[in-house]
Amino acid sequence: MQQVSAIIVAAGSGTRLGSPHPKAFVSLGGRTILSYSLRTLVGLSSLAELILAVPTGMERRAREEVSDSGLEVPVKITPGGSERQESVRIGLALTSAESELVVVHDAARPFASPQLFERCLKRAERMGAAIAGIPVADTLKRVERDARIIATLPRAGLWQAQTPQSFARERLIEAHELALRNQILATDDADLLERAGCEVEVVEGSPLNLKITTADDLTLAEALAVWLFPR
Repeated sequence: MQQVSAIIVAAGSGTRLGSPHPKAFVSLGGRTILSYSLRTLVGLSSLAELILAVPTGMERRAREEVSDSGLEVPVKITPGGSERQESVRIGLALTSAESELVVVHDAARPFASPQLFERCLKRAERMGAAIAGIPVADTLKRVERDARIIATLPRAGLWQAQTPQSFARERLIEAHELALRNQILATDDADLLERAGCEVEVVEGSPLNLKITTADDLTLAEALAVWLFPR
């Protein structure tokens, strides 16, 4: 496989969790949320480097997490931006020009497996862009601000995007540069690639690859951590 740079976005505040700590450094099953993704990356044979975007002031703590993870590749730790997209752009600027692929992952998804990373990377190696996702299972309603349902959306062909998301490095750089010039703000990198005219494919992820956003998500993740990583 081509050489890979990984960017882990770990700059979230944790406000919606009700935690005084930044989200990636909140405890989950006796470890930080961030530590799960770091240890997952240990198993990626093609990984050449890691760029870790964290809240300003958490660089030293992040370095301690990296030291405990067992990662043996170069790691660059940088303050992230006020928005996820800015954090990725900052991390992308620090990637090595020798890397042909970049995989972007949210630290808030601690249970992405090494196998999912590998599948996304292999698809991106062939196609230039690939993300993890799962088919939408629930019925979707469009709702007005007054809580009235105004439409039921057909769910056929709809997928819920996840991370990891893998891209040819140059394509991702071009997409971020275009977004910056046109003042485009997106919720994931795949959207930026799509807006730049690139095709993006989906690799089936897992419902277990949940994103921790609220206190309820953290409660569910605690139960999953006990099941997935029994002591």
